[in-house]
Amino acid sequence: MSASPAPASTDLPAVPEFPQLLGHPRPLWMLFMAEFWERFAFYGIRWALVLYIVTQFHGGDPSGQAPANLIYGSYLAMVYATAIFGGYVADRVIGYQRSILLGAGFMAVGLFAISLPSEQIFKVGLATIVVGNGMFKPNISTMVGKLYTPEDGRRDSGFTIFYMGINSGAFFAPILTQLLAQKIFGTEAMPAYKIVFLSAAAGMVISLIWFAIGRRQLGPIGKPPAGAESPLRVVQVAVGAAVAVPLVYLLLAAGAKTLQTVLMVLFLPLAAILIIAGIREGKVARDKVFAMLIIFVFNVMFWMFFEQAGSSFNFLADKIVDRDLGGWTFPTAYFQSVNSVAIIALAPVVAWVWLAMERRKINPSIPRKFGLGLLWNALAFGLLILALSHLVDANNKIPFWTLVAVYALQSIGELCLSPIGLSMVTKLAPARVVGLGMGGWFLSVGIGNNLSGIFAGLVSGEKGLSIESAREGYTLGFTSLAIGGVVLFLVAPWIRKLMHGVA
Repeated sequence: MSASPAPASTDLPAVPEFPQLLGHPRPLWMLFMAEFWERFAFYGIRWALVLYIVTQFHGGDPSGQAPANLIYGSYLAMVYATAIFGGYVADRVIGYQRSILLGAGFMAVGLFAISLPSEQIFKVGLATIVVGNGMFKPNISTMVGKLYTPEDGRRDSGFTIFYMGINSGAFFAPILTQLLAQKIFGTEAMPAYKIVFLSAAAGMVISLIWFAIGRRQLGPIGKPPAGAESPLRVVQVAVGAAVAVPLVYLLLAAGAKTLQTVLMVLFLPLAAILIIAGIREGKVARDKVFAMLIIFVFNVMFWMFFEQAGSSFNFLADKIVDRDLGGWTFPTAYFQSVNSVAIIALAPVVAWVWLAMERRKINPSIPRKFGLGLLWNALAFGLLILALSHLVDANNKIPFWTLVAVYALQSIGELCLSPIGLSMVTKLAPARVVGLGMGGWFLSVGIGNNLSGIFAGLVSGEKGLSIESAREGYTLGFTSLAIGGVVLFLVAPWIRKLMHGVA
């Protein structure tokens, strides 16, 4: 089935007649691999960051866990929050393709920088990654949506396939970087974290080269807006991005609570711009914006508790989970791949389920898919509460399988929410500011991620993670997610009315 041009009655550009590969436009698979390598870089350092911060900058003392969690949450928050600016730059200044190339370059430089053993340079490197990701991440996702017409029933399936690219990179990255850091260039007691960061930088360079070569397949998709073709604009954006790096560094240094205020202040004008754009296009577009913003609120809650994987769950795996499997110690890094394995295994199943339910006219609405995501996440925390309350052994360890199951349950929730959210933005955002709408999506993820760092800091406490502090914190996570999921199910019919037929 070929993608057909958008109806003439809209002001959206026509979708080209792309060659098809495995039932989808061929450029989808090029974007899939570009995202694969970018995610390889991102997840390659995910398992190591908080452990490295505690080891390198706090002398290995458990009291360093809380500040490490806060830095990680702030870094992760800004990785997503800067998508607002990246979306604007792509929409109005240099186009999606050139924005992605520029962002990839900045990310590669930042990944090389964090390999240097200086706390200040480390934070500058993180800030450089943040700025680059803002120009890369929202825009490659937006281009996936531009491969399909709004009415194309393959959109959700296409985004789920793209999501598999994300998780394929996320699967291989921790395994390879752990082998390099703890088996080849270091030991489990003294990992060579520098190799982790350099490997991630190499992955980012591959993503840059891959997209630079493959973008010819996209044709007009992602080209600069009319009148913005001059290469000088790219230079101007590069200078602006370089100026932004020290500003992001200052926010990292200011702390998570200050950053949370900044993120909330950013969200308000962004919401206002989207609402104004919707009002200008009419009542239907305005209502769709309201529906999208409401769902963004629940998205914050999901990621606040989901994104413990790189923070408190890392310390949980390292200190409280029994990783002895018949004489072989399961590496802490490998837990980061469990989510990816579950996504890769289940994404085709979930995509097929949505399509099968669509054919039978029983496909859940977007709000109810989000509600399912929250409830699956709640189940994961419920299992942790059970393990920490009743399954602790004589060595104060919980069974290995419990954390594996937690990641699997969260992965099901992620599949119900994250790829659907990416597709939702491309369908609900006003046509002229889709990139900014995608930036809003990632800003809501960023707000949730910063809250996740604050939450993880509370779970670890002043003395480091313990069974008691983990049980108390994760009970809060379970209760919040369960209530949020139920509320979203109850208000779903009202939100769906605001969506005016978008499913």
